[in-house]
This record gives sequence, structure tokens and C-alpha cells, in this order.
Amino acid sequence: MGFKKTILLASALALSTFAAPLPDCPDEVEQTDSTTAITAAELITIDPTTASCSGAPFPEECADATAAATAINKSFETYDITAAGEQAALVAYMLFESGSFKYSKNHYPGRPGQGTRMMAMPPFVKLYATSVAGADAVSQADTAGGDAALTAVLALVNSDDEHSFGAAAWFMTSQCTADVRAGLVAETVDGWHNFLTACVGTTATADRDVPWVAAKQVILGA
Repeated sequence: MGFKKTILLASALALSTFAAPLPDCPDEVEQTDSTTAITAAELITIDPTTASCSGAPFPEECADATAAATAINKSFETYDITAAGEQAALVAYMLFESGSFKYSKNHYPGRPGQGTRMMAMPPFVKLYATSVAGADAVSQADTAGGDAALTAVLALVNSDDEHSFGAAAWFMTSQCTADVRAGLVAETVDGWHNFLTACVGTTATADRDVPWVAAKQVILGA
């Protein structure tokens, strides 16, 4: 899922409250809930290049801020992502991996079956497709065999923005540990980096911090 590290060679990187812990449970992490849906204007503030799909290398894959905001909010609702720190992390993660929502498939180097807005690797794409499209649909796609099967499975979850954007929230809620999620809720750099290294399985780098810092500033008003 380190797709954008490669696409950066081709293009430059675009750069209320509810107290959750109970008073007598000091070990819990304080959680700031997001009480409003993320807007297209906020996504554009986080990353101005999301304003338009003009010049997108693969226009059919691009989602502008308006389309992205609708799909992201749906994913937060579907997977019950209410903590602002988790929302900011997921937005940043998708922005980085999808080249500011310009890509839904891996084109550089062109790994078959890798995609969605989080650039999930084929095994996770298959798990996600099974979750949202059903085992029968995945089994049918698998009959194509080889790379064609990987492509067909990816198509099941790239068929619309709701599913393509929903992958990141599904991944976090189904694959990340409670400790990793608590780090995101805490809104700390260490928590963000632990999400990248311990759950996503990629390297925490300075360029990945850029959209995370911007998303936090907008979503948390910090």
C-alpha cells in the first residue's frame, strides 16, 4: 500500500467536542468526536488539488472533492468512524495513497489487483470485496484466473466511489488493533506513525505527515 511513493516520481505531492472517557477510567484515551460531516471545501483546504479532476492522468479514476466528501462521509457512517483523530488519519491516508484522489488502481509500476483509494494489496482487496460484494461474486471473479482474476476482484470494489473510498474505513476497523486505533484517537504523531507501520505495514515518512497534519488542522480545527 505504498503506491504514492512511486507516483511521486511522476508528479509532485499536493500538499464540538464530546468527552468519551468516564471520569473513573483514567486509562482510556480522550476522544474528540466529529459532529459534522466533512465537506468538499474542507477537503480542498486540506489538499487544493482535489478541487478538480482537470489534467488527471486517468480521468475515469479521479474523484473531485465533492464526490470524495460524499463517499468518505458514507464510509464514516457505515463503519462508525466518529473519532476526529481517526477521520483525519483516514483522509490523510487516502489522499497520499491515491495521489489526491486521482487514482483508484496501481499504475506505477502497475501491480495487478492493487487499488481502491487506500491502494490495498490484492489479499486485502479480496477480503474487502467479500465483505461488500459477497463471496459468490468474488468466487465468480476468481474464475478468470491469474492477473485477470485480481483485476476482476478489484473491479467489484472500484465500481463506485462508495466502495472505493470505503476500503480505508473497512481496513482500519477490521485489521487494526485497538491499541493502534487508540493512537489515532489520541491524535499524536506516534499514534499516526504506529498506524502506518504496525497496521498498514509501510514506512512512516515526512511526506506522509503532510496530509495528516493538514487534515488534523481542518477536521479538528487545531
